[in-house]
Amino acid sequence: MQDADPMSNDTEPTPGISWRVKLSIGLLVVLAIVVIAVTNRWLSERFTETTRNRAELRLALYSGNIVSELQRTSVVPLLLSGDPMLAEALKSSNFASTSQKLITVQSEIGVASILLIDRDGRTVGATNRNLLGTNHRGSAYFVEAQRTKDTVFTAQAREGGGYDFTYSRAIAFEGKVAGVIVVAVDLMKYERAWSGLQDAVLVTNSEGTVILATEPRWRGLPLDQAMTARDVPSVLGRALQATTDWAQSPPDAYLRGEAVMKTEARVPFRGWRMVTFTAYDSVREQVNGVLALEIMGFAILLAITFYLLSRRAWSRTATFQRESAELRLLNARLQREIAEREKVQKDLEVAELTLAQSSKLAALGEMSAAVSHELNQPLAAMKTYLAGARLLLQRKRPEEALSSFQRIDDLIERMGAITRQLKSYARKGGEAFEPVDLRASLSSALSMMEPQLKLRVVKITRTLPRQPVMVMADRIRLEQVIINLLRNALDATKEMHQPQIDLLLSQGEVAILTVRDNGHGIQNLDSLFEPFYTTKKPGEGVGLGLAISSGIVTDLGGRLTARNAERGGAVFEMQLPLMGKKVEAAE
Repeated sequence: MQDADPMSNDTEPTPGISWRVKLSIGLLVVLAIVVIAVTNRWLSERFTETTRNRAELRLALYSGNIVSELQRTSVVPLLLSGDPMLAEALKSSNFASTSQKLITVQSEIGVASILLIDRDGRTVGATNRNLLGTNHRGSAYFVEAQRTKDTVFTAQAREGGGYDFTYSRAIAFEGKVAGVIVVAVDLMKYERAWSGLQDAVLVTNSEGTVILATEPRWRGLPLDQAMTARDVPSVLGRALQATTDWAQSPPDAYLRGEAVMKTEARVPFRGWRMVTFTAYDSVREQVNGVLALEIMGFAILLAITFYLLSRRAWSRTATFQRESAELRLLNARLQREIAEREKVQKDLEVAELTLAQSSKLAALGEMSAAVSHELNQPLAAMKTYLAGARLLLQRKRPEEALSSFQRIDDLIERMGAITRQLKSYARKGGEAFEPVDLRASLSSALSMMEPQLKLRVVKITRTLPRQPVMVMADRIRLEQVIINLLRNALDATKEMHQPQIDLLLSQGEVAILTVRDNGHGIQNLDSLFEPFYTTKKPGEGVGLGLAISSGIVTDLGGRLTARNAERGGAVFEMQLPLMGKKVEAAE
């Protein structure tokens, strides 16, 4: 017997939407798109033209203000050059009342500032008394004014950005130039006034260089270069820009990634030109307001259409109710499955806790192996010293035996220090840093290895600099690394006929200790610094020495590397930052 499909029902299928209704909806959507596109194009052109006319009117106003200010100020040097008081002051070098005279003229006429300069270029009168005594011998307005009898206009770039605009005229006495009167024109006030507007405004001189601009970075640049010095829009900005400009005429320019309208006019002064850049924001706001009304109207028509079509779906409510009952049954089944999954999740958490405990036990085993490995060397040295002390006591030489006992005491202290440092290796710590001389650490490590070195005939060469090689390090852990490298070199030359170990200490940007042997070299460089990797026989090592040494050197801000020498053997290099360069090396 076949099971019945729970989702099936005996009701007849509801007839779909007729093709006439679909066609009507399609025509309505197409009509909406066409009307919106045509309206957007027409309104954009109309509002753009209106905005451009307003920009031209503002441009004419700005230009007139600049020319008026220049013309008003150009008369002042002519008036002051014929002032007998100033000429007499320059003749007699009595400038007690010149500054007050200039301040009075400034308050009456309303110019920015006035300077009186003698024939040597020194300021002898100024509306700003802080400028008295300053030298202007190399300034263009001083040099040019002495070469002609007319008033000279100068636009000179200042160090902090922007331009100083001045009118200057020579003051003659008995046919000779006695000084120069300089009157500043404050055109920067118009620039500050323009900065409060939405438009970007700039003025160029006859050479096309920007001398006034609402964007400070434009000043001093040619107009073309100033327009290219803009922020590159992001990917999202370019997408929004393309979306904004899809239905309007191409913009005149782009400013900071935005489409702008460029308006240009001639300033009737020395070939100057003024350019304004007006954003399309106001145009888009007006166009979008009308488009929003049209879209709302078409949306209402579509809503009415869909409402009428949705009435046909009401007849399916009964079918949906039956299906909802089946869905409730499915929901109950899913809840049971969720409960089972939660139980499995809890079992998984218990398994994870067990695995974490196993990991802790494995770490404890690794630490035990490391302690055993690091204590083998001091224990071997203690055994040798005890045997020597016993022979010395038998030969009745107690003073020398006491020296051996002192060394044994030092080794016991070192064993305690090694166990503490191995704990810090497990924590990746090590904060007891102090200035350490690498030469002293190398000598101390060789002293620790002395009993083991006496058992074999090994040629050891040392090349050390005369001056100290100071690093910031933990002395015990640093000596531990050097001992591990020496021990590996001894093991590598065990089978050589003439074993040799070269120790080279140098300093440059960093301190470098090189340990080189003439053994058989390194077979697997990639796995050399991994824990428990060793090529020694069982019982001779567990493969933790280089792993521990690499971790210590890394904690000290350096690095430990290994390679095979060209003539055979292995070369280990320990690089540590010199004292004072530890931060840079760590970075």
